[in-house]
Amino acid sequence: MMRALIGGLLGGLALFFTGFVFWGTPLARLAISTVDDARSAALQASLAQNLAESGTGTYAVPWPNSGAGTVLYGKGPIATIHFVTQGFPAFDTGSLIGGLLMALLAGVLIAAALYGLAERLPSFADQVRVILLVVLATTGYSTLGQPVFNHFGWGYFIYAFLADFVGYALAALIIARWFLRASGAASGEQV
Repeated sequence: MMRALIGGLLGGLALFFTGFVFWGTPLARLAISTVDDARSAALQASLAQNLAESGTGTYAVPWPNSGAGTVLYGKGPIATIHFVTQGFPAFDTGSLIGGLLMALLAGVLIAAALYGLAERLPSFADQVRVILLVVLATTGYSTLGQPVFNHFGWGYFIYAFLADFVGYALAALIIARWFLRASGAASGEQV
């Protein structure tokens, strides 16, 4: 069990650093659309004027659950806005600490799941097959489902899918490697 915990923590670190490579480096520019400073300031002022009173949250604009909203929604443009009333540093180190803790927790949860399957999937090849299929199914549906259901642009979500898939797959493969060593040592198998 201790090997599983260590594997989970290492997998969580791999997940965190993969997320950093995809989202904390200039690579993230591949996924994010931008406007110039003047339009950014105008949009920010409009958000402050129209959403600050309602507070932090996620907004569908226009809201389609009224007659007028349905007409406006059909006309477009539409947006899903993740809105925060207060500013914070563009590179907030506090969020990195929270993100690291979440990644470590995710790694430990992946390790717990794989630990329960280790006896049924004794070979590394079997573990890899299950890992990649589960990661593909979950990240594919949860991330690539967004542009399907909401008609968003595909670019951001393909990038987010790749970031999630690579991060989770790498974390799980590191963890599985720890399980293979543990089960191999118990059965006398060469690792």
